[in-house]
Amino acid sequence: MRVYISVDIEGATGVVSFSQCEGPDSTFYDWPFARRMLTHDVNAAIRGARLAGATEVVVKDSHAGCRNLLIDELESGVELISGIGSGRMGMMEGVDASFDAVFLVGYHGMAGTPSALMEHALAGGLHRFWVNGVESGEIAVSAAVAGCFGVPTVLVTSDDAGCGEASRMVPGVHTYTTKHSLGRYMGRLLHPSVTGPGIENAAAEAVRGLSSIRPLRGEEPVTMKITFRSVEEADLAATLPSVRRLDGYSLEWSADNYLTAHQIAYNVFHLSIQGRRFGA
Repeated sequence: MRVYISVDIEGATGVVSFSQCEGPDSTFYDWPFARRMLTHDVNAAIRGARLAGATEVVVKDSHAGCRNLLIDELESGVELISGIGSGRMGMMEGVDASFDAVFLVGYHGMAGTPSALMEHALAGGLHRFWVNGVESGEIAVSAAVAGCFGVPTVLVTSDDAGCGEASRMVPGVHTYTTKHSLGRYMGRLLHPSVTGPGIENAAAEAVRGLSSIRPLRGEEPVTMKITFRSVEEADLAATLPSVRRLDGYSLEWSADNYLTAHQIAYNVFHLSIQGRRFGA
């Protein structure tokens, strides 16, 4: 049995601020703590998957520069996809139809979720994001990418807001709450001695029950829409031939299938980051 784990950091044990999450950079002095907690959560998920029969685990580091996890600190025998290169599937790079189950570890709530810890929409600068008119975040998008390959997303770990979102967006998914949000940068945190066994047990239960969880299938053809926080973030992305500019802040595009629309989304994200840097 093969399990694929996509890893973000905002929903990890003990983390409450972007200042902890945005390394590697000397400005973010607490990043070593955040990556240690993230590794703790991922290792618990790996142990749980193996306890339930997983024979192969591939981990995708998906936060920021995607260099948060150190392979020598992960459970032995796993493969790690790290860094940024020529991949086309963003946070789900490496997933394919050979996997039996997907975990989303350390994920967070979508932009605008009330009181959710570090809520945001897929990349810095994005204000809101819609798929076929339904407001969506990283949980739904990653689960839908897995669904394109017929692979069910069976576990999400996050704060309580992110777990609630996962339950609404991915029918039947198992969740584990690592902390309870009290605002964008404040939470009631569970101790690692609690979250470790909790994630491990949730992962094992998710794998054992995967036959009852259907892959999330996005409707096709698909239309995606983004609203940015500032005009310059939309300027460069609006030059893509497949993208329509709706107003100063908003872009929209359509594709016959979800994976193509998702790839365009990442082109838009990367160009929006460049646009923001031009004004720095």
